[in-house]
Amino acid sequence: MGIQVEFNPDLALRDLSRYDTGERDSEECIPKPLEAGQTYSFLKQGQRNYWLDGEIPLLITEGDGKLSRPIAGIVILEATHFKKDDEIFTRGLYRVVRVFDHDDPTAHFDGLVPVDSENK
Repeated sequence: MGIQVEFNPDLALRDLSRYDTGERDSEECIPKPLEAGQTYSFLKQGQRNYWLDGEIPLLITEGDGKLSRPIAGIVILEATHFKKDDEIFTRGLYRVVRVFDHDDPTAHFDGLVPVDSENK
């Protein structure tokens, strides 16, 4: 028997409409409006590890590995594992560094390295 831990290079949350329909908690969804400089809480099922030492992409997930392009660059401030009803969760806080235009096809990350659009 091993310890199941997932390492995530990004934070993938659901669209806020999933909260509106009662399918997800608000912390499992991307807030609207999403604003640079603001801090938000998140909740993910499972024991997940995030990179805490720099900017990572924020994505929208539909589940089953279906992910959007990055919608923002964020910094994870805190991540805590806990159990609820015999199920493991990860919750934490993230600060939005910058929000990306959904229609902009520009790459905002090269792997985990943020691309500075001013230096292109």
